[in-house]
Amino acid sequence: MTYCVGLRVAEGLVLLADTRTNAGMDNVSRFTKMVTFEKTGERVIALLCSGNLSITQGVIARIKHGIQKGDRDPAFRSIMNVESMFEVAEIVGAEMRRMQEIHRKAIIEQGADADATLLVAGQRKGGKHRLFLVYTAGNFIQATDDTPYFQLGEHKYGKPILDRVITPASTLEDSMKAVCVSMDSTIRSNLSVGMPLDLAVIEKNALTFRVQRRIERTDPHFSAISDSWAKALSHGFEALPNLLDPPQA
Repeated sequence: MTYCVGLRVAEGLVLLADTRTNAGMDNVSRFTKMVTFEKTGERVIALLCSGNLSITQGVIARIKHGIQKGDRDPAFRSIMNVESMFEVAEIVGAEMRRMQEIHRKAIIEQGADADATLLVAGQRKGGKHRLFLVYTAGNFIQATDDTPYFQLGEHKYGKPILDRVITPASTLEDSMKAVCVSMDSTIRSNLSVGMPLDLAVIEKNALTFRVQRRIERTDPHFSAISDSWAKALSHGFEALPNLLDPPQA
């Protein structure tokens, strides 16, 4: 399984993905689910993947091939030369449709699930920082102030903290803490999601990655957030009033 989360706040974009995949309890592997592209000062893009691994890897391979072709022929549209992030999402959606058309029937006939989803995040010079969720069919939706985050995969355990603390006005620092708590909650409750993690932060108008790093199981910063959150929950629970006590004025 997978858990990926992307936040779009006024200050920029925060993205976090796990690396665990499994085809049964005795067949667990690591695969990077975040792929990044950068032309410093011109555009920065990140793709996060969930679902059928062969489909998502095929989509990424086609996108990389398109970049190479666009470098040789500027008339060929790639995610690194189109004029908007909306067009980037269109290209990703088109490649998703292509892979589904080629492989979906055969995958389903073998008894596997061919569904896949991707997050597309980034900014180009002169445009806004944007976050899109691309579905299996290649269609997509965009994050807004009303819905400033998207999740892929095993989303239910990490959703409550995002609903409670994330708004468009959240800082990048608070957003990083929120995605770490969201991921930690998911890892604690679902064995199919696991370390290491990939974190990327894109500050508004910087047109480069402010943060791009791998978080290993022994990472002291992530461990400190996990431990502090567990203690805060425990203390908060202990402070709750008893149901049978008289209500306080």
